[in-house]
Amino acid sequence: MFESIKKLLGIGPSVNYAALVKQGAIILDVRTKGEYSGGHIKGSINISVDKLSSNLKRLPDKQKPIITCCASGMRSSSAKSILKSNGYAQVYNGGSWAGLRNKLS
Repeated sequence: MFESIKKLLGIGPSVNYAALVKQGAIILDVRTKGEYSGGHIKGSINISVDKLSSNLKRLPDKQKPIITCCASGMRSSSAKSILKSNGYAQVYNGGSWAGLRNKLS
């Protein structure tokens, strides 16, 4: 059961987020515009999770790594599921944007 919960939340083996970004990964912040304007990772793309399905054209390369983030990790987990179900090959749940920012520095 614990493994199912980890899989649902996108928790798995350790990911080197900094290396992914150096290799050209996209950081996708799925918080609202208001939350995003209050602080975000430089260079990230903001598409709120509720508008992600209708904005996939903004992410045309389905082979390019994408790291999702939000406020706590819940919406980024949902975004990861949306992307995976639409054929994106390399999607990683970065959790909270602040935590991800710390992992990148």
